[in-house]
Amino acid sequence: MKLNNMMKQAQRMQAQMMEIQEKLGEETVEASVGGGMVKAVFTGQGALVEIRIDPEVIKPEDKEMLEDLVTAAVNEGLLKSKELANSRMSAVTGALGSLGLSF
Repeated sequence: MKLNNMMKQAQRMQAQMMEIQEKLGEETVEASVGGGMVKAVFTGQGALVEIRIDPEVIKPEDKEMLEDLVTAAVNEGLLKSKELANSRMSAVTGALGSLGLSF
């Protein structure tokens, strides 16, 4: 009986996790660097959906600076996306401890 209840609870958690993953695809986070000169927008699933670059920063002589800003914006956006996903999933994965499981 107890094993059956654990299996049902695990199935519910799996369904919740799938639902959260789907919703994360609809949520976005934005990273802004260089005082807003470069912005990167990611979904909660980690997909890069937009890069915005202020025209003032597009100068051939400052190519390396622009590359650094884009890299920083992408890295910050990925981090924010992972943090969002972790916060959404923690409600479900935290319950795994009650089943005696950990990941």
